[in-house]
Amino acid sequence: MDRDPYVWARLAPVPPRERPVPPRVPAPLDWTRAGQARRLDFLRARGVEVPHLQGRGGAPDPEELRGNVEHFIGMAQVPVGLIGPLRVSGLHLREDVFVPLATSEGALVASYDRGARLLSRAGGVVCMLAEEQVQRAPAFAFATLGEAARFAAWAMDQDAAFREIAARESRHGRLTGMRAYVEGNHVYLLFDFRTGDAAGQNMVTFSTAALCRDILERTPVQPEYWFVESNLSGDKKASAARFLHTRGRKVTAEALLPRTLVVRGLRTTPERMCDCWRMGLLGGVQAGATGASSHVANALAALFLACGQDVACVAEASLAVLRMEVRGGDLYVALTLPNLIVGTVGGGTRLPTARECLAILDCVGTGKAGRFAEICAAVALAGEVSIVGALAAGEFAAAHQRLGRGPAG
Repeated sequence: MDRDPYVWARLAPVPPRERPVPPRVPAPLDWTRAGQARRLDFLRARGVEVPHLQGRGGAPDPEELRGNVEHFIGMAQVPVGLIGPLRVSGLHLREDVFVPLATSEGALVASYDRGARLLSRAGGVVCMLAEEQVQRAPAFAFATLGEAARFAAWAMDQDAAFREIAARESRHGRLTGMRAYVEGNHVYLLFDFRTGDAAGQNMVTFSTAALCRDILERTPVQPEYWFVESNLSGDKKASAARFLHTRGRKVTAEALLPRTLVVRGLRTTPERMCDCWRMGLLGGVQAGATGASSHVANALAALFLACGQDVACVAEASLAVLRMEVRGGDLYVALTLPNLIVGTVGGGTRLPTARECLAILDCVGTGKAGRFAEICAAVALAGEVSIVGALAAGEFAAAHQRLGRGPAG
């Protein structure tokens, strides 16, 4: 995390009086071809062309999809909408962004657009990327507890050797730490890696496999059997441990909404918003939920689909904590996402529509993963504000009645 004081100074909202909020996405509830054309012209004026999203880019060469899919037969299509502006002030960006969301759920894009514009008028969302690491957790079985303990003690002394091996295995991945857990005659090793601008799932798997080969060659006591992943990493699962040890990128976002904006924009009050949030928090506790938020999974699934991320990682990435407070009559909101598995290189980010969506966000390629992670958190917070506002105002069902039905509905 950057500790430059000039960088930290960016962690403050940008009031609209200092920099006017740009125009919203045009023709927001126009489903005609003319409305679509206006929105495409809006992107074109911002220097972004999206031929593949328009269906004009042609089908990809199947050979280009090697590494992304097997037994290829065609491309699934999910509608993509555009929200914004969303004003974000973080360590990796300080500007107004327009965000593509891929979804087939009616009312979702309109809700996120409402939250984004409301937050922008309040000065925007302040975001901070605080931590980056991805884990793999191989496990080893021994004949006795004594052998397991001896192995664990040996492994904990191999830090320098393990870091050197991991560095040789990947140009971008770096081993940053390791922990050992003994359970009976089993030993679990939890490796932490930095993965650069990639989400890093394959990167850490390859590096861990190389580390395991080295372990088998040098260990003073051989395991009876072993596996490269034991589920201790929490890969693609929500788990309480992920609050303590980030998997992916940890981002926190906050905003302060003046009372007048809440009343006019959401037709409710900060007090009623907090009542709704608190009741939802306690309901989640009774349900045994891991995390405390309203629908962060909606934001991340829509962003992941649009931008070529591993969609299954929403299972762990949507683990979140939402907080709302009344401060001097205004509404303070904060959202922490401890497990954003995202990247801007590798994986699905090289697919045609994903690259176009990342281009809309200026998040293509190296050096952009931190920016993308902070945008993800800001979008998720916009959705939390909007849905809690709809519930508090008694408009949740009506919004879906109006926007969530097709032409025959």
